[in-house]
Amino acid sequence: MALAFERQNVGRNGDSTKIPMDEKQKVMNNLNNMQMTFIRNNGQMNSKVKYYTAGKNFGVYFTQNEVALRFIKDKTKDMNENSKEGVLKLRFIDANPKVKIEGLVKGTGKVNYMKGTDPKKWYTDVPVYEKVIYKELWQGIDLVFYGGKDRLKYEFTVHPKGDVKDIQVKYEGAEDISIDESGDLLIHNELGTLRDEHPISYQEIKGQKVSVDSKFILNHHKSTVGFEIEKGYNPNNIIVIDPGLIYSTYLGGTNSDQAFGIAIDTTGSAYVTTQTFSTDFPTTAGVFQPTFGGGTEDVAVTKLNSTGTGLIYSTYLGGNARDISNHIAVDNAGNAYVTGSTNSTNFPTTPGAFQTVLAGIRDAFITKLNATGTALVYSTYLGGSGPLDIGIGITIDNVGNAYVTGETDSTNFPTTPGAFQTVLAGIRDAFVTKLNATGSALIYSTYLGGSGIDNGEGISVNTTGNAYVTGGTRSTNFPTSAGAFQTSLSGSQSAFVTALNTTGTALVYSTYLGGNGLDSARGIAVDNAGNAHVTGSTNSTNFPTTPGAFQPTLAGERDVFVTKLNAAGNALIFSTYLGGSNFDEGIGIDLDISGNVYITGETNSTNFPIISGAVQPSLEGPRDAFISKFNSSASLIYSTYLGGNGDDRGLSIAADNDGNAYVTGSTNSTNFPTSPSYPGAFQPTLAGNTDAFVTKLNTC
Repeated sequence: MALAFERQNVGRNGDSTKIPMDEKQKVMNNLNNMQMTFIRNNGQMNSKVKYYTAGKNFGVYFTQNEVALRFIKDKTKDMNENSKEGVLKLRFIDANPKVKIEGLVKGTGKVNYMKGTDPKKWYTDVPVYEKVIYKELWQGIDLVFYGGKDRLKYEFTVHPKGDVKDIQVKYEGAEDISIDESGDLLIHNELGTLRDEHPISYQEIKGQKVSVDSKFILNHHKSTVGFEIEKGYNPNNIIVIDPGLIYSTYLGGTNSDQAFGIAIDTTGSAYVTTQTFSTDFPTTAGVFQPTFGGGTEDVAVTKLNSTGTGLIYSTYLGGNARDISNHIAVDNAGNAYVTGSTNSTNFPTTPGAFQTVLAGIRDAFITKLNATGTALVYSTYLGGSGPLDIGIGITIDNVGNAYVTGETDSTNFPTTPGAFQTVLAGIRDAFVTKLNATGSALIYSTYLGGSGIDNGEGISVNTTGNAYVTGGTRSTNFPTSAGAFQTSLSGSQSAFVTALNTTGTALVYSTYLGGNGLDSARGIAVDNAGNAHVTGSTNSTNFPTTPGAFQPTLAGERDVFVTKLNAAGNALIFSTYLGGSNFDEGIGIDLDISGNVYITGETNSTNFPIISGAVQPSLEGPRDAFISKFNSSASLIYSTYLGGNGDDRGLSIAADNDGNAYVTGSTNSTNFPTSPSYPGAFQPTLAGNTDAFVTKLNTC
């Protein structure tokens, strides 16, 4: 089920005019962006209701034998018509009348009800949950409800003693029920049509995920909905109906391709940038560069539709030599911003761009592609006379300024007057550059480094325009700030986290982050409060962790780390290892509106931490990608392998506010999870030596 609702504006009795408007707006924004949670009925409403969730235009009420969905269609803004109310009831047919209903995964908040003046009728500290489960709703069958932002979803688990045929749900209040060509269930009612996407099912057999064909069926003259499982499944193993992998596809040509960056827009389209050696990489008609540009490899920029079934556009981007892409960002208008490196003398640039010619052996580049992929808004080189200038991370602010970090060994890398560091300090330094919205000038540009080797890997920007950069340093004199969490190098290499002010002239803070070994940070994401979330890898036995961390000690040869640093840069909010007994590396990181942290990377540990109900519970090949999710209080709430019989790497991740993770990377597995297991994928088979992949999965 995927029902879109509007979040209720919740307040307390009294004179709200005493609250400043900016504070009220902050509260309203927070409420409207909250993940859906389920409230236990402790007596504050009708005793038939066990759990519920409610909003301005909807309510969902969980009772012993049905789930009631209440909707309000507000017409008062248009034609002075009255609001219209509708109710749908999901009634469970021939179900267990004594079914046990429980809340799962207790939320971090509490709810207080203080209606009236009699404290005896007040209900305080009422718990909320992320899921509601009906245990043994039918014999051997559980039903779990959960939600993203304003979306209600469900999942059946059929145990060996259960029979799928027992699942029968009646939609009372529906005018008609139908199944469309794609297998989606359509529930027609007086307020419109609800769509329930076709089920995707699997079994776990000897630690392996085995797909099972399933579909909706209509019974009893279309009055009830059930499921049909195709023959060939193992009746001795659990069947999970609708496990969460939404789509998954290869992306590549007949040579080698790997995707290094992914971004998403508000429609759920995914933008991917790929390094391709293939002269037949999939492109679309009318794009900026439909053919390979020459040399050894080109950049490719691809926009996939929201279902992963087709390309909205796909274009090469490159010249006569070697062109490499490293990351991508997208703005609200659908323009894509890409950075990487090139030694092509004819890399595509635009008139009036900041730098239109190659300055050294290899320069960084920054390219802005329009929303249709048909033209460049701007494109510029960025570099000096040295042999190695590379753009690695890119992000944008809300007015279209691009922020780029990477590494340089050029003594004349472009910097701006008054920048924090205007000269190369060591063998190789990180750089941080802010480019204006037209790509014609630098707002600021600075080196960042000490006397050793320093590289910038990831960059993020907060709402006020401070840039947060992370990477690795071997410099004993890397710039740090007074009072920072860690002011000295602890091992052979440490990660660093640096926040620059809006003009690039000074540090907000800067700190090392590491232990007695080799530590490298690869990705960073900053929240609205200025807390920086960082991931990477470490072999330090004393990497900084926090009390109560999910994994306080190093488990293998090399582990992922996940660290949240406070806004002042002087303390850790949480920090944990994440890994198994072999080699694990965190590479990509993103946040959703609720502060959940999404990580992807690679692992060859057979005991990497996995959460029950994962899309893939075990390592399939010599190396798999992984996707892990921590909530805002540092609990691991989702974790899965993702891969096939070859080498699979997760290299970038983007998260929406419905709990979906979009992941890209590289694979040479011939059985990477795509069609026919997940029907309709744009490219269901491996095309070359190595292909990119794009996968969307629900992590709720």
